Amino acid sequence: MWNVPQSPQTGASCPTLTDIVTGEMMKEVGARLNGIDLRIQDMDRLGIDIQAISPNPGQYYYDAPADVARDAARKINDAIAEAVASKPDRLVGMGSLPMQNPELALIEMRRCKQELGLRGIEIGTNIAGRDLDSPEFLDFFAGAQELDLLIFLHPMGFTEPRRLKDHHLNNLIGNPLDTTIALSHLIFGGVLDRYPGLKICAAHGGGFLAAYAARMDHGYHARRDCRQHISRPPSTYLAQCHFDTLVFDPLQLDALIKRWGPERLCLGSDYPFDMAEADPVGFHRHLDDAALNQILGGNAERLLCITPRGVD
Repeated sequence: MWNVPQSPQTGASCPTLTDIVTGEMMKEVGARLNGIDLRIQDMDRLGIDIQAISPNPGQYYYDAPADVARDAARKINDAIAEAVASKPDRLVGMGSLPMQNPELALIEMRRCKQELGLRGIEIGTNIAGRDLDSPEFLDFFAGAQELDLLIFLHPMGFTEPRRLKDHHLNNLIGNPLDTTIALSHLIFGGVLDRYPGLKICAAHGGGFLAAYAARMDHGYHARRDCRQHISRPPSTYLAQCHFDTLVFDPLQLDALIKRWGPERLCLGSDYPFDMAEADPVGFHRHLDDAALNQILGGNAERLLCITPRGVD
């Protein structure tokens, strides 16, 4: 997924500093990314009671042949279910799907819920370059609504990363940008109008869209091409979504709460990567008790169908 320029002398791959630092980071976090014991230790240290674990976005495999992606998704989902079963009081799981083939994705999504007991699905912000409002994905969204499964929308960089290869910009800018585009297609393409019961949580505070939705609304009122598939202002559809709180700035968190309400936000950590929030619980401590109760647990319990501790 990283752009590697060619050496002008030899034509051989010439890693950028971003490539090198990313490789070093992946070696450092590997034990936590793939294991359970260190993860639980970190959860205890950070004050996390229950963690929702999901696939590494690098494991989407949307460019692979459909049968290969199906088999990979099954292995990933089985492993997540096994990890959850080893610590059922501390972990809940979200699965992966072969989204390049919506029919296979539907079959695996049903297995995730009905056989593996997973609570949600993680999908990319585009499917090998195809936007999420493409007609072939409508049955998938209908199935997710029927199954009442959370869709966690997580990007894997931007689809046009040529200008973002240095300084980790394909993550710093590219990830929230691709989320912004994905949510915009779900809104303007009519997916959220057609399936109002969808449970969607967008990573990284909803990208840039959650902070600048008024521009969409202005376009809706000013231009008929912005009203082609929707019957009300775009921000009203965005208000159906949820966002995680991985925004790093308390002022940005406060702005999300003021605009969308604490009932639309869930604690995000990006554990165990270097872009994680170092103190995910402490980041929220300036909030009042009502907002804390929702953001630090109540909303996730509702979206992931988690029974609160002490409740039978």
